[in-house]
Amino acid sequence: MKRFARVHFLYLLAIAIGTGIYAFGFVAFNMANHLAQGGVAGLSLISYALWHIDPSYVQLLINIPLLMIGYRFLGRRTFIYTIWGIVSLAVWIWIFQRVSFTINIGNDTLIAALLAGVFSGSGIGLVFRFGGTTGGTDILAKLFQIKKGIPVGRMLFIFDSCILALSLSYVDLKHMMYTLIASFISMQMINLIQNGGYTVRGMLIITNHHVEVAKTIIEEIGRSATYLHGEGAYSGTEKEVLYVVLNPSEIQEVKQILSVIDPNAFASVINVHEVVGDFSPKRGRFKDLKK
Repeated sequence: MKRFARVHFLYLLAIAIGTGIYAFGFVAFNMANHLAQGGVAGLSLISYALWHIDPSYVQLLINIPLLMIGYRFLGRRTFIYTIWGIVSLAVWIWIFQRVSFTINIGNDTLIAALLAGVFSGSGIGLVFRFGGTTGGTDILAKLFQIKKGIPVGRMLFIFDSCILALSLSYVDLKHMMYTLIASFISMQMINLIQNGGYTVRGMLIITNHHVEVAKTIIEEIGRSATYLHGEGAYSGTEKEVLYVVLNPSEIQEVKQILSVIDPNAFASVINVHEVVGDFSPKRGRFKDLKK
């Protein structure tokens, strides 16, 4: 029990650090340089620019009803982490607005956009990596997916597009272009942090020479493989399917191996979100080969 409590504490701490990083970028670069944003953060920037309402209050007020909506379909732990993420983000934004600091970027809006993207993406990526969210339109997008079957990504794009369009009420077209640059950098940073700083691929291989292919992959590339038993839907014949996890740079090596051993092999490459466990090379450890 103490172990689980310690894990939860570390997760909550990591989420708080993530929202702190995000809030710093939000105040130091978005608010200070008139850069818009999507989501609830974007709405809070609009209210700040037009009516001088503190963004931390606006984000809390908008997220409260969204949390009530999301309570039914968010898991208990996710719901708790989301509340923590929303509250800690609002607190950080409130604090950073009242702390005096100066970042000299020479009135360079491009640098401000790049830094805004780096800080927001790093912060949100850390929050996501430890199972939290900052609420907002993510909850509405999930609701539309459940009720209407509309993909989350599509709904988020619609929400963000509408909010960015509304943001033209206080930013000009030039600053909107810089906002899009910041958004792109932010998405790249989120993927980088959330995926642990690396990208891997999974490869499914259907071949009549599975033993030889597996042996060669292990000996030449150093990656292990797993046999999956399959059956052709059309032919009805049983087949051995190889599953192997690779670095992107190793995909071409496997293709070369297949072109030599079995040019008629069928291979499918898939994105792998995360690898848990041993991903170290295993050269020379292929055992119990059967022909």
